[in-house]
Amino acid sequence: MGLSLLSPFLGLGVFLLLLKAYFSKRALNPTGLPYPPGPKPSPIIGNLLDVPKKDSWKTYKSWGELVHLTVFSQHFIVLNSMRVAVDLLEKRSKKYSDRPVVPMITMTGWDWNIGLMPYGDAWRHRRREFHQQFKSDKSVEYYPTIMTKAHEFIIKLLISPEVSLSHIRDYPGSIIMSIVYNYKVASENDHFVGISEKAVEMLSGSSFPGAAIVNGLPILQNLPSWLPGMGFKRYAEHCKTLMTEMKNAPFQFVKDRLKSGTPTRCLATNLIDRLPGSYENLKPETEEIIKDVCAIAYAAGADTTVASIKTGFLAMCLYPDARRKAQSELDAVVGPSRLPTFDDRKSLPYVEAFVWEVLRWHPVAPLSVARSVYEDDIYKGKFLPKGAIVLMNTWAIYHNEETYPEPDVFKPERFLHPDGTLSDSYPIATFGAGRRICPGRHLADATVWAALALVLAAFDVDKAKDEHGNVIDVPELYFDGLVSHPVPFPCRVSPRSEEAKSLVRGVGRHG
Repeated sequence: MGLSLLSPFLGLGVFLLLLKAYFSKRALNPTGLPYPPGPKPSPIIGNLLDVPKKDSWKTYKSWGELVHLTVFSQHFIVLNSMRVAVDLLEKRSKKYSDRPVVPMITMTGWDWNIGLMPYGDAWRHRRREFHQQFKSDKSVEYYPTIMTKAHEFIIKLLISPEVSLSHIRDYPGSIIMSIVYNYKVASENDHFVGISEKAVEMLSGSSFPGAAIVNGLPILQNLPSWLPGMGFKRYAEHCKTLMTEMKNAPFQFVKDRLKSGTPTRCLATNLIDRLPGSYENLKPETEEIIKDVCAIAYAAGADTTVASIKTGFLAMCLYPDARRKAQSELDAVVGPSRLPTFDDRKSLPYVEAFVWEVLRWHPVAPLSVARSVYEDDIYKGKFLPKGAIVLMNTWAIYHNEETYPEPDVFKPERFLHPDGTLSDSYPIATFGAGRRICPGRHLADATVWAALALVLAAFDVDKAKDEHGNVIDVPELYFDGLVSHPVPFPCRVSPRSEEAKSLVRGVGRHG
């Protein structure tokens, strides 16, 4: 999924630079207070060898509530509890809402993304425009598109259930591309979706702690590409090429439609109307803002939503009792003659709790998106230095045994009161915290709900069987990365009944 942490070649010159950085950083703690606890660092390389190679969120949780480590001269702070996350990211949000400058993000060309961009005018302008298009009441306008695409998704499941994970991958992308560009994706192997997925995957695999040595040692980006160990440069260049096409090609599709006179209404045209100029004479800086906001919608939503829905399918396989309880509620509330809609959502507390538990059980960004300490800070007698990279361990927060008993067990009931009504404990931290909370969370939430509610209503998702009729074990394994997906697993998707099959075919005919 990502890059190798260790380079086979550093050279004497790089080693001397390491020494210089190491000793200069050692002198930057003016308080005399200790850093938060963490594994003992080695000289020069710090905790390079302690950085977990897999399931890093689990290892960090085992180190304590607030953890400090270094990789070369870079400080990292990991927040493993909700209490500490609230104290720092919300109560001291001014100090903890900046983003670090991560070399691989810059080298891959992803530094235009508001989710990764430091504070400044460029960030504020893009964030404002994005918020206007995806705030709560605006997202409701997208419900018809979401439901149409969710219907197309279950039709694909009915026709070719053996490639269900592939259909999951296509579903959120089709929603985003329709909303943002008024573009209908191909039934399979769509070019725009393909390049976007690959660009996002490469970003995810290169920006988390330990993914690339250059992130801990930025000086390496100045070395020539022909040196051994500079593979990260080729990786970054390839990612940048994909990312550039991801931003430019769909927007050009919209401009071409406008030029031809084809009626086109979408987020891109909304932005063109809101900002100065027409599509024919946009200022370069205005066009960049529009392209950025449009591309952010795909980058921020499609991959994370795919991961959530895959987790939902994994939960259905591993916890069939929870699946059956959700189906019983759907049968009682919605009945056998139609499929659920967004109007039914408030009447389906167990289904809602099922979706919330999907978000909690394995957060799509288990270490969230990195922050940067804006200025030196002291928290409970511990020194947190300016420039330290801060990771909110969302997985650890939602696997706290005191708040969530048996946290590794998928149990929607934890979000219900004894009388079956829904609690107010929505796992909002899965979308971040404080000023940097995900502005597209309302659309993402609706997209996940529609897919899982329709699948639960119409299908049984079980463990698959081999050619001898033996049940194939399904491991609960996840990839490391900024966005963490379940490792591919076999599953059997089958209509719950002939009536359910007819309902799915019916939405296909009416669609």
